Amino acid sequence: MTDPRPTALQSAERRELILRAAVREGLLDPEDALLAGFIDLDAVAATVAALHRAFPEQVEVLHAFAAKANSLVPVLEELRGLGMGCEVASPGEFAQALAAGFDPARIVFDSPAKTRRELRQALDLGAAVNIDNWQELARVDELLADKAENGTPEPRARIGVRINPQVGGGSIGAMSTATATSKFGITLADEGNAERLVAAFRERPWLTWLHCHVGSQGCPLDLMAKGVAAAVGFAQEINRELGRRQVVGLDIGGGLPVDFAGDLGGPGYEEYVERLRIHAPALFSGEFQLVTEFGRSVLAKSGFTAAYVEYTKNSGGRAIAITSAGVQVATRTVFAPEAWPLRISTHDATGAEKHGEPVEQDIAGPACFAGDLVARARPLPLLEPGDIVALLDTGAYYASTPFNYNSLLEPAVHGARVAADGSVRFSLLRRAQTVEELLARTGG
Repeated sequence: MTDPRPTALQSAERRELILRAAVREGLLDPEDALLAGFIDLDAVAATVAALHRAFPEQVEVLHAFAAKANSLVPVLEELRGLGMGCEVASPGEFAQALAAGFDPARIVFDSPAKTRRELRQALDLGAAVNIDNWQELARVDELLADKAENGTPEPRARIGVRINPQVGGGSIGAMSTATATSKFGITLADEGNAERLVAAFRERPWLTWLHCHVGSQGCPLDLMAKGVAAAVGFAQEINRELGRRQVVGLDIGGGLPVDFAGDLGGPGYEEYVERLRIHAPALFSGEFQLVTEFGRSVLAKSGFTAAYVEYTKNSGGRAIAITSAGVQVATRTVFAPEAWPLRISTHDATGAEKHGEPVEQDIAGPACFAGDLVARARPLPLLEPGDIVALLDTGAYYASTPFNYNSLLEPAVHGARVAADGSVRFSLLRRAQTVEELLARTGG
């Protein structure tokens, strides 16, 4: 089957078209716009279409984008227009999803620390709620009892319980959520929990969903599928024990890993669905409605972050290029470079690809600590002041989720569409933060 995502050549060509157009239009400027993020909205649409095609039509599926991956309201609006729902994990993300126009019935509220106020809002609006622990379950009991006293006994929301199948972790511990001691969900294998969960469902007819998420980057597909299989098996066990079809839906989370080494992005949705068919065939029997929560895999490959080279130097025989792109837009890469390496492309001041004999260079950011490096000893054409570097595969969790170290200003983020004739049309997804806004935010 033909992969709908751009080929490596097409992706490189599209990036250069977008970058050159951004320079011409002043969206990148060596004085006024040293740093900006860009998202190829056509590529996003192609990825979402591939996600929808991967799951069989006969199964009812809501693909809820994980807002944590990119919570910019115009991005969420774009995804809503492409038929996605939205998964949120904080009151801020909930507000952003509502601002983007999502019907609350297509919003999934996940968080291990939901307050009473947050739960009450979700229940009142009719958003889906995944309960994380026993104490939260008791809190929902109280809220529903209060609603019953006020004459609204039946919850409008889809309510489920997040279980931890304890199937193990992947290569990045921080991204693995189904380990034996994970902070997420109710552990399925710990003594007495399975029986207690069955009883909880028996006593609460409004509990109708199960949620499971094994992890994301660094988790192999088979591990993810085994976690889903555990959730499917437990849902069937609950329904058998209760003698009725009470669990009608499964939220199988997201977490498809992204390959940051090339343009095509590694395993796709079709491959993941095939693994699910192997490990959890009942998932596609029509017995359950499904929700997914993909985030990084939807947007990462469609974005890049561009910055001018401000200075270059040589230190101890190592070439160093100092740019405006560092820890504030590439936090994970700076603090955990082995787990989160980024590809770098180099361009001249016009945005055209830079050629030349590769020279090992550090690509440094502007923050005031020695480790603010987005690449170490990376073989690249020798950079000069005024050149541009692009941090690739940063459509999720990078420029859209800035880290306010050194009070560095948040950069603008632009959407881009490329026409058949190569012309580029931009839309502003987030304007650059001003010094005045920074001062207002910090009490100045």
